[in-house]
Amino acid sequence: MKCRVCGKTAVIKLKSHNTAFCVEHFVEFFERRVERAIRRFKMFGRGSNILVGVSGGKDSLSAWLALKRLGYDVTGVFINLGIVPNSDLAQRLVESFASENKLKLAVLDVKDYLGATIPEARNFTRKPTCSVCGMVRRYILNKFALENGFNVLVTGHNLDDEAATLFGNIMDWNPQYLARQYPVLPEQDGFVRKVKPLVLCSEYETLAYAVVMRIGFDRSRCPFSKGASSQFYKHILNLIEHDMPGTKQRFVTGFYEKISPIISGQAKKPEFKKCKICGYPTTAGDVCAFCRLKELIRKG
Repeated sequence: MKCRVCGKTAVIKLKSHNTAFCVEHFVEFFERRVERAIRRFKMFGRGSNILVGVSGGKDSLSAWLALKRLGYDVTGVFINLGIVPNSDLAQRLVESFASENKLKLAVLDVKDYLGATIPEARNFTRKPTCSVCGMVRRYILNKFALENGFNVLVTGHNLDDEAATLFGNIMDWNPQYLARQYPVLPEQDGFVRKVKPLVLCSEYETLAYAVVMRIGFDRSRCPFSKGASSQFYKHILNLIEHDMPGTKQRFVTGFYEKISPIISGQAKKPEFKKCKICGYPTTAGDVCAFCRLKELIRKG
């Protein structure tokens, strides 16, 4: 097996692209895919002030490093969620990674915003822990970005994440979620622009990039993620991908190009109001979900 570019011995074979690469040319391939996604979906430009939400996992750290190597102005932000011992381990890995690669980093503590850790907060609501955690992280990341002059928020969602989300939304036939599924969520009053530059890179490709770039990432799984439907959807899609390489790529990009333009214009757009407590947008009445949870914790 030889590298498609230079003819040297290949170390990575990509069935979905029917090709193989040596380390040097795989890195070039991966970073070109990131740049292609940025341009294809008009995510941001060279003058953008970019904030990358990093968790310590392979995806967000790979996105952070790739954007830095591509010449973008990026700052990472890590939120310690208080999940013992995962959060402290992830924080140490992120801080070490930032130091080694001369990357700008902000470290936040969820307790400073919410008044409790995620394990503590889940006792004040009937919602699944992952749902609570996702809502809290989105709120804090958006708030931090807006208050600190960032005009773009990057997340590490890869092709497999997008395919699993799309699969789940189709299984539920959820038109509102389908209408919002796109690699770019535009900025609007109270919301920073959110983008997913790894959307053309599979989980395998992102893992390979992290390994060859010697990124020390958190390999542990969150103790609250057991039984998540997204993992089941990924398993189903991987079975299809094994026999039909490139399926996930066609599934996701086909939706973006052929279906999304149709349904995004037909779906009813959510009506946002300003939260009476924090002033950020909400569709959940006069008080946003974050502030409601924060008040429950304060009383509790």
